[in-house]
Amino acid sequence: MVNEKIRGAEGHLLHIYNRFPVALDHGEGVYLYDTEGKQYLDFAAGIGVNGLGYHNAELNDALKAQLDKLCHISNLYYHENCGAAADALAAASGMDKVFFTNSGAEAIEGALKTARKYAWTKKSGRYEFIAMNHSFHGRTVGAVSVTGHSEYREPFEPLFPGVHFAEYNDLDSVKALVSEKTCGIILEPLQGEGGIHPAAQEFMEGIRKLCDEQDILMICDEVQCGMGRTGTMFAWQGYGVRPDIMTMAKAIGNGIPVGAFAMTERVAEQSLKPGDHGTTYGGNPLACMAVRKVLEIFEKEQIVEHVKKIEPYLTARLDELTEKTDCILERRGKGLMQGLVLTKPFAEVNRRALEEGLLVISAEGNVLRLLPPLIIEEKHVDEMIEKLERALC
Repeated sequence: MVNEKIRGAEGHLLHIYNRFPVALDHGEGVYLYDTEGKQYLDFAAGIGVNGLGYHNAELNDALKAQLDKLCHISNLYYHENCGAAADALAAASGMDKVFFTNSGAEAIEGALKTARKYAWTKKSGRYEFIAMNHSFHGRTVGAVSVTGHSEYREPFEPLFPGVHFAEYNDLDSVKALVSEKTCGIILEPLQGEGGIHPAAQEFMEGIRKLCDEQDILMICDEVQCGMGRTGTMFAWQGYGVRPDIMTMAKAIGNGIPVGAFAMTERVAEQSLKPGDHGTTYGGNPLACMAVRKVLEIFEKEQIVEHVKKIEPYLTARLDELTEKTDCILERRGKGLMQGLVLTKPFAEVNRRALEEGLLVISAEGNVLRLLPPLIIEEKHVDEMIEKLERALC
């Protein structure tokens, strides 16, 4: 638990996060260790960031070498890593053009600007967006504007104008909001903060068809559900429904702050031009080395194939736990992004989980969210089930 010296650091920190009473010190594989030496099995992965777990020697060595070589230059100059990282990310994402940011929220901002610039270039008069209820896209003003939680939006209104909210997985509710002003439809192929809700196949296909018919851009937010977590490199690939713009972050850097938004060639040709957008730190040599090396490790270690292999075991064990445990109403999710709907308050379960040495997080609807590193094995699933079962008692 947190010692007094560490607790004292809160004195000058703005109280934004209600942190759990644990001070983490280091990690190894799928485990984290606090300052007192206690071991925790990590089924949160920094909210889906640490897909390769902790202390990956190959990644660490590449980052250390890059730090000794060059950490940052401005985007006024070229460097080797940026183009190589963009090439690798475009190949993995199925997109054509990539812009690097510092975070997922910034990637969302760039995606929204891209959609509006596309509409402006085509002189369509379109500027509105359709987003989904229970969605989460980030904390900046633009990202909050398309986030489907009123409690996140109301304290900061008036926000980004022209945003309308449809029901997730209800295509008719989306169609009812489409007008001659709609320039983009934004959704997560698998809602995370909103309670772990996967998109239905017909919903994804229906939005794609609707966008094609009316020259509306389909934007997929893959910040949390991307990078192998659902059993394909990016979640849209599991549906075979390619968006016009997509956002990513979190696991693309495995802990180094980096995000990106990407688009098709058609959108790139008619949207952002020099002077329309920019970032000081985005795409710097260190961040791009992280992306390059993470993607290289994913391919070499066949991480996506591993997720496909471990998913059936994880879901089977979770279904067994759901069946035998009265305080679990339902399991839902995809790949290594799973949720358990609880009747007990999450805070109570989480307190017990911490005592057991298990890290989990919550989602909307009193959902216990599981986002383990993608390198977990069956033995780690078994260990998690044992610890979680005791925490739920």
